[in-house]
Amino acid sequence: MNVLQIKTRICTPPKDDLFALMKESLDHIKEKSIIAITSKVVSIWRGRCVPKDAYPSKDDLIKYEADKYLPRDAVPNRWTMHTIKHHLLMPAAGIDESNANGFYVLLPKNPKEDAKEICQRLKVQYRVREMGVLITDSRTLPLRRGVTGVALGYFGFSPLNDYRGKEDLFGEQLLLTQTNVADALAACAVLVMGEGSESTPIAVIDDVSFVVFGESQAPSDKPFASLEVEESEDLYYPFLSSVQWEKGGGGT
Repeated sequence: MNVLQIKTRICTPPKDDLFALMKESLDHIKEKSIIAITSKVVSIWRGRCVPKDAYPSKDDLIKYEADKYLPRDAVPNRWTMHTIKHHLLMPAAGIDESNANGFYVLLPKNPKEDAKEICQRLKVQYRVREMGVLITDSRTLPLRRGVTGVALGYFGFSPLNDYRGKEDLFGEQLLLTQTNVADALAACAVLVMGEGSESTPIAVIDDVSFVVFGESQAPSDKPFASLEVEESEDLYYPFLSSVQWEKGGGGT
């Protein structure tokens, strides 16, 4: 697998042209590549930016954007507000102030639909038949410092490789094992993109023989075959359900 960061000009809030940005910086796309794009430039392309002076209290904006939130008083040292947004546990509903030039940059409203549109347009622009698009964000992990990448949206490839029913090295049938392809690729991409002033918001991932490409994946006849897990079915539900979440506005 190869992961190549793509240097671009600064993508400027509150709105910029994603496809012009890519055309200026990426001259071709190989067949069966995955283009990873940080959610921030997708949001700027969609105009999902709010002037900071419009919300003197960032917490009010977090409550509006979150699907669920924990009040700041419930967090040690009141560092942040824990939220659930786009079926992910994250701080502050993903609202970003870094590299934002006086704006709050919100998460994309519908990252899966954004990934689909971007993929279909890039296929035409670069004359590619098979490729995928991955919209990434950064996340923290419990009991770990630092951030890694996570997939907010994806299109053009299967996000899971399912080993259930196959045999391990000793002939025993695998019952539970699935590989989360989308988040694993996002972690690789975010690592090379960086988090500071690199201006590398795009990564090209190729030589991915383990990825199954296709615009539409046939529904699996196996249970529990989707990347997203309902809260009540989640392995970590005892933790998620043990706190008093408050309902957020769900964004615009």
